[in-house]
Amino acid sequence: MESTIVAEFESRRQAELAVERLVQEHRIPRTDVFVRARGEANSSGVKAAGADIESGHPGVEKQARPELAGMIEVSVDCHGEHSGKVRHALQAAGASSLRAR
Repeated sequence: MESTIVAEFESRRQAELAVERLVQEHRIPRTDVFVRARGEANSSGVKAAGADIESGHPGVEKQARPELAGMIEVSVDCHGEHSGKVRHALQAAGASSLRAR
């Protein structure tokens, strides 16, 4: 059965970890996973995390501030019996909400 599971995340880092877990651990094809800012504005989420906080280079300070204008949405096209694994992976990565469409 085909379905799409949609999750919302507070930070870009959480969304990235969810995608990584889906693709690497659960072998969901990357072409079945979609990431976007919820709404019209460019956004890194509603909470800064990961690269939005640090430059990633020791001794180098961040030069800009992240756009915190809304949630990050990850949607996954599920084929067959994968929806349970997908839901679990999204929740484990910190999804604040889940829905099917």
